[in-house]
Amino acid sequence: MSWQRRAVNAWMRYAVKPVLQRAGNPDLARRSFEWLAPVLSPALPLTRFQRRPGPVPLYLLSQGRTQPGRVILFLHGGAYLAGSARSYQGMLSRLSHACATEILIPDYRLMQQAPFPAAFDDALACWRHLRQTGYAARDILLAGDSAGGGLALALLAQLLSEQERPAGLVAFSPWCDLTLSGASVQGNRHRDAIIPTARMQEAVDLYLAGAEPTDARASPLFADFPNPPPVLIQVGDGEVLRSDADRMAARLLAAGGEVHLKIWQDVPHVWQFLAGMLPEGQAALTEAAAFANRAFGAASAD
Repeated sequence: MSWQRRAVNAWMRYAVKPVLQRAGNPDLARRSFEWLAPVLSPALPLTRFQRRPGPVPLYLLSQGRTQPGRVILFLHGGAYLAGSARSYQGMLSRLSHACATEILIPDYRLMQQAPFPAAFDDALACWRHLRQTGYAARDILLAGDSAGGGLALALLAQLLSEQERPAGLVAFSPWCDLTLSGASVQGNRHRDAIIPTARMQEAVDLYLAGAEPTDARASPLFADFPNPPPVLIQVGDGEVLRSDADRMAARLLAAGGEVHLKIWQDVPHVWQFLAGMLPEGQAALTEAAAFANRAFGAASAD
């Protein structure tokens, strides 16, 4: 274990998690994340970040030379109440550099702006926008972290039902089950360095606004995945969302998919976000980039 990982785990456990356990205002959480993100995860020098026209606010990010004609559609995390394209520049600049691919990040509507299924509707609209602007399905890879990882998987299920098959999908610690029925939600509540289990139901209720948590657009664990593309899931062994990753991988495997479930030891939730300071974060992004390149190559060969 790197000393950086030990330091980050301790900081999150004793400084950040207690604050999250008490925080009661979604807008305050969103503003705090926007302020803190570029401090913890600054973008690499010479990162290009441009607003693009689209059905929702869209930003195209790239770092270094990129392969033409392909793109990653990345859906950010933040429990559907925080996060933005701008706050994810640090992690995604490193991912773009590692896989030589442009990344499109939508600012989908958060729960403060519109309840479920607004975020899903926005993600689907972004996919259709990419298709209408000339990208083939095989030239788009889906990705996301935490709530955004679940959103990416929900989008994948919808696309497959429409006979649209992306090149693949990468999910960092995805939140796949809003019924909170996974064993690790309680089993890892003390091990998880940052997510306060006691507040999860509150976040679900605010986001769903009365909708069923088993709706596949909210909880892709309950979706069908006919003929899925290759999927990479990365998760920490002590996360409260560990069971979501395990069960999602099993469901995709049962559907006949190629699934790579990578379980990292003693890392915080979405440790990839801290790749600028965590060696394990950069290693995870390097793994994800290699997977993305293989997925693009295999899809082009089909």
